Amino acid sequence: MAKVVWITGCASGVGLHLTKAFYKRGYRVVATDVNFDGLTRCAEEHQWASDRVLCRRLDVVSPDDWQTILADVVSIWGKVDYLFNVAGYLKPGFGHQTPIEEIDRHIDINLKGLMYGAQLVAKQMVNQQSGHIINISSMAGLAAIPGLSLYSASKFAVRAFSLAMAEELQAHGVKVTVICPDAIQTPMLTLQEDYEEAAMTFSGPKTLTVEDLERVVFNRVLKKAPVEVMLPIGRGILAKLGNVFPGLTRPLIRHLKQKGQKVQRQRKA
Repeated sequence: MAKVVWITGCASGVGLHLTKAFYKRGYRVVATDVNFDGLTRCAEEHQWASDRVLCRRLDVVSPDDWQTILADVVSIWGKVDYLFNVAGYLKPGFGHQTPIEEIDRHIDINLKGLMYGAQLVAKQMVNQQSGHIINISSMAGLAAIPGLSLYSASKFAVRAFSLAMAEELQAHGVKVTVICPDAIQTPMLTLQEDYEEAAMTFSGPKTLTVEDLERVVFNRVLKKAPVEVMLPIGRGILAKLGNVFPGLTRPLIRHLKQKGQKVQRQRKA
C-alpha cells in the first residue's frame, strides 16, 4: 500500500514542488493550502489523479481545519505516514518598526499553525506507532537575521519545538526532523528583492533551488530521519557559531549585509 504524505503550502514554491515529487514517486498526497483556487489550478495543470491526491483547503491557523482534514484522510486512506509542515509567511522589516498585525501573522502562521498540525497528526501517528513529521525552519532559525526579526523569532521557535518533540515521540515510533535551509528560489525569495531590510537573505554563496531540497528530502530525510538538517551544512555551522557568539559576529554581519545588497541590485537589474 502506497504511503500517505500530507503537505502544507502546496499552491506554490516548496510545497508545490514536493507535491509533484511525491506524486511522481507513487505516493498518495494530501495537498493543502489556504489558497484553494490556486491549489485546484495546480491539480488541473499537472493532472493529479483524484485517487492519488486529495486537495483540501487548509488555513493552518485553524485547528478545526486540521481536524476536519485529518478525519477525512483517515477515513479514506486510514493513516498518515508523513507530515510536511511547509506553509510559511515572511515580510521583511525591522522589529521596532513592525506593525502589531505582522507580529501576529508571523507567529500565527509560522509557529502556531505548524504546532497545531504537528500536535494533531502526532496523536494519529502515536496510535499508528509509526510516522514522520518534517518541519521546515530556516537558517534564520539558527542565527537571528537583522531585518527579519519576526521571521527569525518564529523559525527559532519552530526549531526548538521540533527538537523537543523529536525526543518526546521517539518512544512511540514517531520521528521528527527539522530542516533549516538557506534561501530557496521561490516566490517568497523574490518578494524580498525590494526590501533593503532583507539584504542578508541574499548573502550566501548561491541560492538553493527546490530541486536541492528535494534531493535532501528523498536521499537523507526519508531514509535516515535525522533530527536536524542544515542546508547547506557550511552555512548552517557558520550560523550556529554566530548564534553562540552574537557580539563577535557584528563585523561579519556588516560584510554579509553589503554582499547581500549587491546581489539584490543584480537580481533586480
